Amino acid sequence: MFTVKKTVYINDDCKLYYMKTKKIISAILIIYTVIFSACNIQKISIEGEKKDNYNHVVQTAQLQLTQQVKIIKDSGKLLFPWTAYNGQIIYTPETGWTSGFFPGTLIYMYELSGDKKWLDYGVEFSEALDTIKYLTRHHDIGFIINSSFGNVLEHIDNNVYKGVIIQAAKSLSTRYRDVPGIIQSWNANKQWRCPVIIDNMMNLELMFKATVFSGDSSFHKMAVSHADVTLKNHFRKDGSCYHVIDYDMKNGNVLNRHTAQGYAHESAWARGQAWALYGYTICYRFTKDKRYLDQADKIYQFIFTHKNLPTDLIPYWDFDAPQIPNEPRDASSAAIIASALYELTTFGKRDYKKTADKIMLSLSSPAYLAIVGTNGNFLLKHSVGSIPHGREIDTPLNYADYYFLEALIRKVNLEK
Repeated sequence: MFTVKKTVYINDDCKLYYMKTKKIISAILIIYTVIFSACNIQKISIEGEKKDNYNHVVQTAQLQLTQQVKIIKDSGKLLFPWTAYNGQIIYTPETGWTSGFFPGTLIYMYELSGDKKWLDYGVEFSEALDTIKYLTRHHDIGFIINSSFGNVLEHIDNNVYKGVIIQAAKSLSTRYRDVPGIIQSWNANKQWRCPVIIDNMMNLELMFKATVFSGDSSFHKMAVSHADVTLKNHFRKDGSCYHVIDYDMKNGNVLNRHTAQGYAHESAWARGQAWALYGYTICYRFTKDKRYLDQADKIYQFIFTHKNLPTDLIPYWDFDAPQIPNEPRDASSAAIIASALYELTTFGKRDYKKTADKIMLSLSSPAYLAIVGTNGNFLLKHSVGSIPHGREIDTPLNYADYYFLEALIRKVNLEK
């Protein structure tokens, strides 16, 4: 039985710094090497499963979310489930970067089931995040507002909700730096002057939508500038990306290429590659600039030709983690990648659907899909938040569920 615990963690915002030493990282890796040697996830076979039957996923999702909502309602508070650990559901504060994923997941449940109660729940939890539209202290306002209000607007044409998107974009715009032409992710500190993380590509959808809703092209222009500068500086020749690029705001030069949540500065952090693939897919959707589609292709090639990608296509938390194959997997990265691939399929990349289908088959198998009543009432098992920070290692994560259901919706729509 899971109990309710509201815990405020430092999220992937301006306060999330790379403070752990290699010695601490090594100790964590040794512990999880032992654990994952026992689990041996990579050897689980999913051959023989029906590729076109995802009813069990929808049924599991409804039952898990029903219990999740019941626990929240019984608490008398409006809480935002984030993860589960040691028999406790962990909730994020409204300002936490993951707070918008639960409302978005409820709306996706509505799309999959047709039951309007899920839309009503999604609206209720989204409206509780209304004040976040004024948040300026970190870049994650895009994650929070777009995954909640952005999804509400797919079903309810409401000028008030559009106003939330526009105001949130204005708030995010305060972090735009003319030199070097990017949206700054975290505030300056002793380590970095103007850090930009690859995750920030995901916030550009908010900016693009704000231009659509307001007619103000400045949001669009800032998003394009950010995408272009990131394209120039964030990627290696093999198509992989760095996590953190630190800029000089006087001349726009790159000061450092670092990681915060990956294994090493020159390693390929799995979720970073997922954010990059999804982010440039978004940019192509709104601009039809072929450079962005080409970049998505390069990222795809890196991921799916990598020697360390397991046969079930659920990546290890870092493609260069030292103890592969005895490293934690990251189902969240796989779900993000699958969702992006289904959208890329609509842009003519038809072969990508086969890859996405294989990922979804893996995530829908007993190896990753939770049994009803377990896993803190989250859907997917085996995700990783940040090993260098010792957080959310082999746990459920709300954004893994969000992108998993989004991918399933996109798959269903493609196959209609």
